[in-house]
Amino acid sequence: MPRLPRRRRVCRQRRVYSTQGAPGYRFVSASRAGPPFCYNNAAMSCRCSLRRLVRGCSDGLPRLRLSAPVFISVISLGLVTAAALLAAGAMHAAPPQTSNTPAGTPPAAGTAAANGGRARVIELRIGDEVEPILAEYINGGIDRAASEHASLILITMDTPGGLESSMMAIIQHILESPVPVVVYVSPTGARGASAGFFILLSADIAAMAPGTHTGAASPLEAVGGVPISVDDTLKKKILNDALAYLRSYAEKRGRNVTVAETAVTDGKAFTETEALNDKLIDVLAKTPEDLLGQLDGRTITRFDRSSVKLELKNPERVRVDMTARERFLARVVQPDVFFILLIVGVLGLYAEFTHPGAVAPGVAGAIAMILALFAMHILPVNFAGLLLIVVAMALFVLEAKYTSHGVLAIGGVIAMLLGALMLIRSPMTGSGVSLGVALGVTAPCAAVTIVLMRLVLRTRNWKQTTGPEQMIGSHAEVTEAIESAVPSAAGADAAGLSSAHVTGDVQGRQGAGQSAHESRFAGMVRLRGELWRAVATQPIPAGTKVRVLRVTGLTVHVTPVEQAARHNQQDAA
Repeated sequence: MPRLPRRRRVCRQRRVYSTQGAPGYRFVSASRAGPPFCYNNAAMSCRCSLRRLVRGCSDGLPRLRLSAPVFISVISLGLVTAAALLAAGAMHAAPPQTSNTPAGTPPAAGTAAANGGRARVIELRIGDEVEPILAEYINGGIDRAASEHASLILITMDTPGGLESSMMAIIQHILESPVPVVVYVSPTGARGASAGFFILLSADIAAMAPGTHTGAASPLEAVGGVPISVDDTLKKKILNDALAYLRSYAEKRGRNVTVAETAVTDGKAFTETEALNDKLIDVLAKTPEDLLGQLDGRTITRFDRSSVKLELKNPERVRVDMTARERFLARVVQPDVFFILLIVGVLGLYAEFTHPGAVAPGVAGAIAMILALFAMHILPVNFAGLLLIVVAMALFVLEAKYTSHGVLAIGGVIAMLLGALMLIRSPMTGSGVSLGVALGVTAPCAAVTIVLMRLVLRTRNWKQTTGPEQMIGSHAEVTEAIESAVPSAAGADAAGLSSAHVTGDVQGRQGAGQSAHESRFAGMVRLRGELWRAVATQPIPAGTKVRVLRVTGLTVHVTPVEQAARHNQQDAA
């Protein structure tokens, strides 16, 4: 087999000297049709960084090649952005109302006369905590009843309480409603506590089913379910504000204000019988049908002192439920869910920034953070609580970085618990993040943040795996003795170079900043199946195992393995 001619090839990334046809040596192509590339003849692995990004085609035009994680990240970012824009648009759109009428009922007409003289009753329901989306749903139902000239609005209620701002918004719409409003605590076992008590007394007709109760409306009795003590002056201020607000409308409704105030001052609760005997409610009914039957023909006095007679014989009952959008957003704006979304969003983005390319934590964190920001825009957020949560996250990161024997971690847990309990501002009703949710989220958040930060700090001691720096510390074998700055003619000829080329390379290295002492001894080493020009501070015979100290351009600086081991032992001592 004829011997192939020796040729010298140059890669744009670094210069490599090789002999074509020798196994294990490196080839470099300089084709003009496409970008330069290089590969190892034995492993056939791509080495050139340019080829990793751009792939040459048969027509000579380069094409961009993206990795799967980058492609997924781009698509995920686009989906998150689209979801955010859709959510923003839905926020400003008018929420559609649904109407569930019994089978055979004609479509809604706008007046009772258009429906054959039948009275029209709009039915709404408060079945959970009072929050902004629920207030939007109730207010929308009241507005719809007014636009359709309904005869009555029936609000069925079973709530443990809720936010002060949302409660006031509902009461304001009830007081201003041109259509009479009935609030009915039902079914059996239901309650109208805290904010529900205020809403119950604001209605034109207050009714309860057997086996229900109401009251327990003391402000600031608890925050997050935990009893707390506040300054006496502040407590009196909040208490007097709640009492004045209750008297402002309960007295005009004909309620027993003296007894109603005990639910605020003493936290007293009332059964349906007690509430009826104390003139807190007007009707005791077993079912909605029984309630409408008792109200038929009854004359009531409105908030503006006008009198209205209710004609509710064989009424048309239209049930208006929350839309899918309102049901979803109602969960998002609950204080507990808002706190969980906030922490999940922070942890997801933190995990993505500390471990790039994971994709899934970043996508989940971005979605959770957008939902949390939406809830923050609606809820009465206390920024002191939000600042405490930020301080807690900072303390968790510092705990992973510095040795504090757990002091920083304990401080972070306390700060996050206090921030969670103070996150929602609702002093009159005491609603906010519950203690169970605060504890259940704080502990995992502290553990995940500290563990992730320690993993990040541990990677700083890892050896670099890309670029020329990855060869530092690697072992190589001297193939051409490192004896002098100018190798012998035989060695240069064996590498396919002339002495002038080698001398020029040595002079170029000295001109680039290398001292004469470092480049006094030069030769060739085999490093990872490739031949590299090597320099050392001492002569090294062929066949010796050496260790790479650093890489300067196309030259590696080496030292014998035994000498490097002695230096390491001395440094350790």
